[in-house]
Amino acid sequence: MIRCDNNAAELLIAPLTREPHQKGQTFVFVGMGNCTSFASSEVKEDNDTHDNVLLMDETVHSNGCPKLVSIYSQQGTKEKNQDSALFYQGFGTEEQSFCGVFDGHGMNGHIVSKLVRNRLPGLILRQQKAFADEDYEETSSGEPVSSSEWRRACVSAFKVMDKEIKREKNLDCSWSGTTAVTIIMQGKDLIISNLGDSRAILGTISRNDELTAVQLTTDLKPDLPNESERIKKCNGRIFALQAEPSIQRVWLPNDDFPGIAMSRSFGDFGIKNYGIIAIPQMSFRRTTNKDQFVVLATDGVWDVLTNNEVASIVWSVKNGEKAAIAVVHAAVSAWKQRYPSTKIDDCTVICVFLQERSQDIHIVCKETNTSIN
Repeated sequence: MIRCDNNAAELLIAPLTREPHQKGQTFVFVGMGNCTSFASSEVKEDNDTHDNVLLMDETVHSNGCPKLVSIYSQQGTKEKNQDSALFYQGFGTEEQSFCGVFDGHGMNGHIVSKLVRNRLPGLILRQQKAFADEDYEETSSGEPVSSSEWRRACVSAFKVMDKEIKREKNLDCSWSGTTAVTIIMQGKDLIISNLGDSRAILGTISRNDELTAVQLTTDLKPDLPNESERIKKCNGRIFALQAEPSIQRVWLPNDDFPGIAMSRSFGDFGIKNYGIIAIPQMSFRRTTNKDQFVVLATDGVWDVLTNNEVASIVWSVKNGEKAAIAVVHAAVSAWKQRYPSTKIDDCTVICVFLQERSQDIHIVCKETNTSIN
């Protein structure tokens, strides 16, 4: 069931049955209460400025699909919503899914985030197939793709994606770009790719029946030792503005520009020679029956809410379909209270529930971090 909210850019996929779908259909939420669809095996681009969230469905049967997915994107107080999000069901095979959030920045950030959202999944699949064809004699036909194969495909696809952005006609990305955090869901396995400072967490249940927030990614910012070392070796400069002493930014060697707050991104070609890279940080997790949901969100959420708070909000919402909107509304409220004179950032959330909802779990949240550096 796909539901569209007239008041914001929202797409909800509630309990994922096959009745509303036909094989090969892509459902796009365009905004202002309009839903459109088209038949294709590719994620298509369009010129509508409101289609910040997108669902692609390539399945016939529901076996192996998540129990529930909730997606919500809300523009901040800036001119355009530069966030984009995607949930792709039937990614390569019936049993696989792909999801991602993309946070654009710079003058053309909204264009870059959608461009990456639309093209990256297909690039990953093509790279995986190309590597599989190369290794055909060493692999058994029909076996699931291993995590190492997915890692290889993702890293290669991210590099290709960055090159495609640079070649794009009539799109200047010298000082515009986007982050990306994506997850390939293959059975119980999560293959996570991270570029920039968006974030993914896992909500899991401890032995004491307490909800625990596990951070799956590292916020790739210039103040991290490994990131800082790379940038400085490439003659990039890192410092915080006096007005924002807690935010380290990357600058050109001889100019106080552009001052981006992440150490990896797509685009940003004017500073790519100075340590900003488009190589994702890869990680892997095999889920268990204790793992309840995954949340991906842009930094508009994480700048004002902790992992604990987000996990607790998701789990406390009685109607899981509203989980993403509840997180976004909490983030917007926190922005208003904490930074009343600051522009609110765009906020985008994907919640993927892995199990049926249980009523016997205490909403006591602890936090752990298992991200890979």
